[in-house]
Amino acid sequence: MTGFSGNVVGMRTDRLVAILLMLQRREQVTAAEVAKELEVSERTARRDLDALAMSGIPVYSVQGRGGGWRLLGGARTDLSGLTSGEARALFLVAGPASAASPAVKTALRKLVRALPEPFRAQAEAAASSLVLDPQQWGATRIVRQPPRFLDDLQDAVIRGVQVRLGYVDRQGAETERTIHPLGVVAKGPSWYLVAQTATGRRTFRIDRVSSADPTGDPVHRPTDFDLSESWREISDEVDRKRAPVEIHATCAPDGIGLLRIAVGTDLEIGGATDDGRVTVVIRGPEEYALAGHLAGLVEWLDITSPQSVRDHLAAIGNALAERYR
Repeated sequence: MTGFSGNVVGMRTDRLVAILLMLQRREQVTAAEVAKELEVSERTARRDLDALAMSGIPVYSVQGRGGGWRLLGGARTDLSGLTSGEARALFLVAGPASAASPAVKTALRKLVRALPEPFRAQAEAAASSLVLDPQQWGATRIVRQPPRFLDDLQDAVIRGVQVRLGYVDRQGAETERTIHPLGVVAKGPSWYLVAQTATGRRTFRIDRVSSADPTGDPVHRPTDFDLSESWREISDEVDRKRAPVEIHATCAPDGIGLLRIAVGTDLEIGGATDDGRVTVVIRGPEEYALAGHLAGLVEWLDITSPQSVRDHLAAIGNALAERYR
């Protein structure tokens, strides 16, 4: 949009965009309709409409009974020419688990009401199709380009169509199946697809996808499905399998930094104890390996449970003393 004067500078961008798209979709609106749609007062709605008209946008008022506001000659702004793909991309940042600020999410949720009908359903689907989970599993991976079939799979999620998926598992075996895509998750630098399959709900690493062909058949989406909640359950289950051992300990405050370096994301820091130490929970795959990993932090760390890990540390200490006496 060009030609905006200083009258529009102070306007809320979400209201401006929404009003323009409402005018395109409905041809005529009243201040009362704008106020109700955008959850503002009628006075604010009139002020925004007046400012639009004074800014050079071809908006004019029709006086009298049955009057309202219109775009001159059905004029179209640059913004009202959003393609379906552009509208969907815009609303990807409006999802409940996205990194967008609450203000941005609120503005976009208001804006979706003013989108032309053909775009609205897919814009709303885009808002719930993606989860961003910054905590990655395992060691740090190099951030690479998004995987090849990411856009195709996200498009299938938003359009609600089944996909014939080719997939290579961790052993290198390639399989093919028809899936019902439900959502896409960015977990650290890795991308995952959550989908319904003939054998139940599955998670696929998108960088292992070898082909993705939409079938055109509609996805059978569980009525109570919520991507954020589903991913939380999946992530918790993976964490339990990756790190079944849970160690409880207290750590001197000046040792927390070293402990973070030693165990990374497998560390959960709690509150302070009466003597000024910090409670921590450390998770890992195997007791003896964890004990050996933590033995060098004995100056700062006091393992409180389980007793079996304390026994491993005692044995490691005795072996070290014997070897290096």
